[in-house]
Amino acid sequence: MGRQHRWLMWGWSAIAVALLYTVPGAIAAEVVAEATLPPPDDLPEEVARTQIILEGRSPVDGRPLTAAEYAELQAQLEARDRAPLLRREIRQVIFLLQFRRGIYDLLPFLPE
Repeated sequence: MGRQHRWLMWGWSAIAVALLYTVPGAIAAEVVAEATLPPPDDLPEEVARTQIILEGRSPVDGRPLTAAEYAELQAQLEARDRAPLLRREIRQVIFLLQFRRGIYDLLPFLPE
């Protein structure tokens, strides 16, 4: 009877240890899995990359724009960026002054 009791004790101990380690582990694994999964209504990035964007926001004031309005605004902004802000003569004088300063940095022994 002593041997059977010993085996019975080891059997219950093994079951208790297995339950102690596997049940909380399984629960923890479920909690971690739920915490790491995205919400069900979240759109996957692969799907979002294939969608054509038909709306946008104005870089000037942030108001919603259609694709045509956005393209028109971009063209206007690019045209405004290309327009010279200074007359040609003034830009040439500024370039020559910057060139002169660069020469003096390279050759400091020249008279100013």
